[in-house]
Amino acid sequence: MLSPALMPSLPAMPLPPIMTRGMHDNQAPARVEERLPFSVRVVSDAEALDKAVQIRHAAYARHVPDLARTLLQPEAADFSAGSVVLLAESHLDGSPLGTMRIQTNRYEPLALEQSLALPDDLSGCLLAEATRLGVAEGRVGTLVKTVLFKAFYLYCLHSGVDWMVVTGRAPVDRQYLRMLFEDVYPEIGYIPMRHVGNLPHRVMKFEVRTAQERWAAVRHPMLKFMVETHHPDISLDAPQAPHGDVQAVDPMLQQAPAQVM
Repeated sequence: MLSPALMPSLPAMPLPPIMTRGMHDNQAPARVEERLPFSVRVVSDAEALDKAVQIRHAAYARHVPDLARTLLQPEAADFSAGSVVLLAESHLDGSPLGTMRIQTNRYEPLALEQSLALPDDLSGCLLAEATRLGVAEGRVGTLVKTVLFKAFYLYCLHSGVDWMVVTGRAPVDRQYLRMLFEDVYPEIGYIPMRHVGNLPHRVMKFEVRTAQERWAAVRHPMLKFMVETHHPDISLDAPQAPHGDVQAVDPMLQQAPAQVM
């Protein structure tokens, strides 16, 4: 199953616009609006990327310090076509509370494909992988993590992504199981992942199209939050800043305690 990087499974194509006001055409409109003490947006400038790097580095420094030392600056994947970086910021003072990078396979293989050949049932599908997820410590970090996951789901839903894929180390993988993610290779278990410092991770998948139906079928406690509640503080509009402007960042790192997944 292990293999070198693969060729993209889909031809390059423009990323469609992301809708952030209202639900997908196939879904009922949100019945409840809920405000959050922070916002989640797509990074579109050097200052926002700086904040994402800060919280990313702080999170990894707590759990995988060797890998964290390589995350003092933005990564090439932050600027790759088909990738976006999400940033959660406090409404109170603008401080970074969490970040996630979403990479699709529209233009190139996913990061996890450096370590694993995906099965036939995922070939030809549009996939999106969540990487470099890190949040602040404490109760606020738990909420931020949940909201970032919702933003990931909404991004995939409105971008036509077929499957969300993740790599989860123990015990983080249990959180994905509770959200109804499934193992890509149930018989393999944990696999060293090159893009996460060769640490063993479980590779898991989640079908976007059937998410609401599956959550409803089991009366999942997250159904109301994920589908029936509108969060105006989540904004997934595509970045408008020139690509080069984001690259001209000089991160000013702050070693705030944080968590990483």
